[in-house]
Amino acid sequence: MSPANPPDDPEWKKTWKEHASAFDRVKSVTMTLSEPRSAPWIAEQAAVSPNTARDHLRRLVDLGVVTENDDNGTRHYYPDPLYTRLRDIRELLEETTKQELSEQAAALKDDIAAWKAEYDADSPDGLRERAAANNVSAEQAYELTRTASDWELARYHLSLVQDAIRNYDTWTSDQSSLTV
Repeated sequence: MSPANPPDDPEWKKTWKEHASAFDRVKSVTMTLSEPRSAPWIAEQAAVSPNTARDHLRRLVDLGVVTENDDNGTRHYYPDPLYTRLRDIRELLEETTKQELSEQAAALKDDIAAWKAEYDADSPDGLRERAAANNVSAEQAYELTRTASDWELARYHLSLVQDAIRNYDTWTSDQSSLTV
């Protein structure tokens, strides 16, 4: 067995290393982060050395794909929110007509209105606060936090759809105006 594929590597990791470059693996891991992570952590997940991860992360920062911050002398990396937003809007514009975007917006608004009515809450945070109350069972708490997450995702997706609708004519007629 080669050093690139130690015997304890799971099969999926071996295949990933064979078919994806180190850069692609570092980018893939970093773009799925929900919280900032250090280069060594990303390196371990991407099956590369920490120095290789740092090199690729610097390149991703330079490209505006990833942001970095310093936390007590340790750099942490995270997907750039603007890059991610524009990428998601581009995907909507490529796959969806203006009419379909309007229909998505209506459906998302319906979902949000239904959660407000069903849970008598004005925001996902209200559901989370309710989930933390002493008199709420674990099952109810799970349902409330899951709904709060769904609600936040729906609000975010609605904001993407609204941006796509607002700029549809400009961004679909001149693809160079939206570079991701």
